[in-house]
Amino acid sequence: MTKEFIKIGLVSISDRASKGVYEDKGIPSLQEWLNNVLITPFTLETRLIADEQDDIEATLKDLVDYQGCQLILTTGGTGPAVRDVTPEATLAVGEKEMPGFGEQMRQISLNFVPTAILSRQVAVIRKQCLIINLPGQPKAIAQTLEGLKDVAGKQIVHGIFAAVPYCLDLIGAPYIETNEAIVKAFRPKK
Repeated sequence: MTKEFIKIGLVSISDRASKGVYEDKGIPSLQEWLNNVLITPFTLETRLIADEQDDIEATLKDLVDYQGCQLILTTGGTGPAVRDVTPEATLAVGEKEMPGFGEQMRQISLNFVPTAILSRQVAVIRKQCLIINLPGQPKAIAQTLEGLKDVAGKQIVHGIFAAVPYCLDLIGAPYIETNEAIVKAFRPKK
């Protein structure tokens, strides 16, 4: 039996990185993280764009409707600054909001920084695609995806990616498997 590839969109949203003022770190860190975590074959569509709501909406629609992505991870543009409009764009293209993802990301991040309450990450479903806004910093991205572990490596707080495979199952996206040493995907026992 051949495994179906999942197509994943990675979108880094940054005015300065999109203009070449500094190097984007979001997409490379997400690529590395996915390479370490996903056992299932996958392909990537990457985009580096400015903090413009119309551009973010158009990019997300293109990645789902025309490129066929079943999972999109965005990074950047989720704070309270005037130019941070990623959540608004994401909610505008979504058909169903998935508030638990944002709630859990803020809960995890509060273990590291008190300013986590300023983050506005959201997640939505559009067609057969899960779209998740992640924090902007590579370290915070890994922390929210993986969760918190004690010094022995035992999971204390689940990261959001533990729920992603089952969510994808429920919306009819390809079945994915993870490296359980990093993220143990949760699926109900049959």
